[in-house]
Amino acid sequence: MVTLNLTALIKQLKEEDTYQTSDRNSITLFKSDGMRIVLIALREGAEMKTHRAPGIISVQVIEGGISFETEQKTAERSAGQMLALHAGIPHRVTARKDSVFLLTLAISKPS
Repeated sequence: MVTLNLTALIKQLKEEDTYQTSDRNSITLFKSDGMRIVLIALREGAEMKTHRAPGIISVQVIEGGISFETEQKTAERSAGQMLALHAGIPHRVTARKDSVFLLTLAISKPS
């Protein structure tokens, strides 16, 4: 069992030099062969350029608001909202304001 205090971890992310001197910071909270959970903080206007995830992802916004864009759709998400996306779909994320979100990546093992 892994237990986490998200409030304390968000505070830690925002206090680190990386966040103070750039537009983002992140910390991997859990990593296994089949799953990763990452806490990501973005400053207003920060963009995660178009990329693909190797597995299904979920994005849960904890603070602020983001635009999550695929070629077909844009989802505006704010605190308390989430989305899920199938593997391999190109997407990008832009922070509409200072934001923190929890990214969960589920990776299937080849059989």
